[in-house]
Amino acid sequence: MTIPDIVPNPLRRYLRPGSLPHFFCSGCGAAQVLNFFLQAADELGLDFDKLVAIGGVGCAARIPVYLHAEALHGIHGRTLPWATGIKLHNPELTVVIFAGDGDAAAIGGNHLIQAARRNLDVTMIVVNNLNFAMTGGQVAPTTFPDLVTSTTPYGNRERAFDLCQLAVAAGATFVARCSTHRPRVTIHTLKKAIQHRGFALVEVICQCPTYFGRRAIGSDDPAQGIRWIAEHSVSLYRAGELAEEELADKFILGTFVEKEAPVFEGSSVYPGGEG
Repeated sequence: MTIPDIVPNPLRRYLRPGSLPHFFCSGCGAAQVLNFFLQAADELGLDFDKLVAIGGVGCAARIPVYLHAEALHGIHGRTLPWATGIKLHNPELTVVIFAGDGDAAAIGGNHLIQAARRNLDVTMIVVNNLNFAMTGGQVAPTTFPDLVTSTTPYGNRERAFDLCQLAVAAGATFVARCSTHRPRVTIHTLKKAIQHRGFALVEVICQCPTYFGRRAIGSDDPAQGIRWIAEHSVSLYRAGELAEEELADKFILGTFVEKEAPVFEGSSVYPGGEG
């Protein structure tokens, strides 16, 4: 009996040589987001020679390390200032930021507001695993009330922060929330965000079996984490039928805004000039 040749995954050509095996925990949602992005990029025929991927600090911030493209990996919360400089210097580049909920909603929150206000032509993918997973599973701005984390052993006493509502209010021209339990919807949404001209934010709710799963939902099984997300998710269309208290512990999934507006680049920055 002969062992059939293993057919290589065609998406591996988008990964940096020697980058595997990856650093993510088994069943980590951030690794799924990397997979979703590669599928979206492949279906779009994205030119990786013109791609710049940016990550700060956290599990999701490691995603650019694996991409066979130009990458910038720096300090916590400062992904959007770097993206601003890169995009203004060369508007022809596709700039994609991979950030965790801490990078985007905590230390980097003000940068998110300003990038959305300016309508900077970049795509920001926020991998929201509801805790600071890389540093031990501490409570995050997006953690639901009453959930147990390493720093809230008696339950979180703070209201959760809605990142999508913030982005809409700040002026982002494409805002959507997806999750790892709906892969094809997430891939489709990422494709639309990458193609969008203007500031596009896609929040992806994902499981963290190592910390959030063990403490908040009582299981380190990634499948159970995905089921928990599904049970706490509701579509944007159905959300309007539910009372406010019924939505308190729910992720509203869908596209909240998709519109055209002048972008912040080139001659728009320096009137009368070319950038």
